[in-house]
Amino acid sequence: MKNGPHTKQVSREYVPDHPRTSDGKCPGRRSAGALLSPERPAPAVPRPKGHALRLSPRFYGLSKVTRWALLLAGFLLFTASSCDPDPVVVCPECPAGETDREITGPNISTPYVLEVPDYMPAPILNPDNPLTVEGIELGRRLFYDPILSVDSTISCASCHRQELAFTDGRALAVGVEGRMVNRSAMSLVNLAFNPNGFNWDGSAIQLWEQAIHPVENMLEMDESWDNVLRKLRRHPDYPQRFRAAFGVDRTSEITREMAAKAMAQFERTIISADSHYDRVVYQNTEFFTEEEQLGADSLFFVEDVPAGVLHPGCGHCHNQPSFGNNRFSNNGIEDVESLEDFPDLGLGGVTGSRFDNGKFRAPTLRNIAVTAPYMHDGRFATLEEVLDSYAAGGHGVENEDPNITGFPLSAREKTALLAFLRSLTDETLLTDERYANPFE
Repeated sequence: MKNGPHTKQVSREYVPDHPRTSDGKCPGRRSAGALLSPERPAPAVPRPKGHALRLSPRFYGLSKVTRWALLLAGFLLFTASSCDPDPVVVCPECPAGETDREITGPNISTPYVLEVPDYMPAPILNPDNPLTVEGIELGRRLFYDPILSVDSTISCASCHRQELAFTDGRALAVGVEGRMVNRSAMSLVNLAFNPNGFNWDGSAIQLWEQAIHPVENMLEMDESWDNVLRKLRRHPDYPQRFRAAFGVDRTSEITREMAAKAMAQFERTIISADSHYDRVVYQNTEFFTEEEQLGADSLFFVEDVPAGVLHPGCGHCHNQPSFGNNRFSNNGIEDVESLEDFPDLGLGGVTGSRFDNGKFRAPTLRNIAVTAPYMHDGRFATLEEVLDSYAAGGHGVENEDPNITGFPLSAREKTALLAFLRSLTDETLLTDERYANPFE
């Protein structure tokens, strides 16, 4: 892949500051030889006969060694000012004050095949951003590098920590200078299976588009992409990595789209499919405990029940094997008088439809035991609180999901359901070196 689809092309032709004459000389600059040239007469001061250049008497008062040293220094100074092309030139299409330079090194990327277990859905890949070994590694480095933030204090990984299944353990995410974001940081696990938009409200159509916005958000990284690109282009390592991943020839060709696409490539490889549940149900290498089995069969996966019988039925919105449905719904946690009264409009803020107000994505329940607090605003600190809320039912808001009906839940059933939910934790994911910080 020579250049990404959004690569900005710049001229490869070097234009010197001073054009050369037909004989290759540079009339706008003086060479050392020009000092003694008959074409450059000295000021109208009589020259002593036999001398090509009048020098100060002080010069002749210096020692012979000193005089030769001064002449040599002058020669080197004017030689350095000759009009040979500089390796760094002004880049008219770059942010103000930026320079452009050639990037050397390999420029052919290596295709990467994303392998997932056959019991998982087929990954949804972007043909405009194919996975490559070099792109994924570049994305991993950018993901963990605080260079993207205005004060170099936080990175993507600050809000998406591997040991917490790429969440941050906070009710609301925290940006630079401790600024509070208005939503909880979503898990980045299994984004490769997501077909219809990203973020809690689906505001990003493509995964790489999602990677662009946190940099510019004043509550998150509060940086401009112009500044980020300036830092990346001047970095001692990143230009070569962009060349290897996207085939760029000059630093001016590095774009925000390339940076975002590299991060999207990395995020798309974060696959969770090796939990205790997977080993029991799909791999047949482990067994459920009695509590886990009760939580699965009698509470989570409930299909054929008599009419009027209320039950948790979590699987209606959190389908296996992904344990999410990639749909948006009002899950009944907000008590409002009308659809216009939601404190956070969610999907409605994107679509403009009042009936979408208060709807949010149903996230995956994989690794749910390590991703507290819960909901888009982190209002529930524990899974027990989540179950209590659903058991109590919704608030009768016009667009509530019909599955939010409330249900009885005994202490034993709650314990069983919690045990099953904990079986969805993928311990391998939490320590997998492929997703770890490359700078540690």
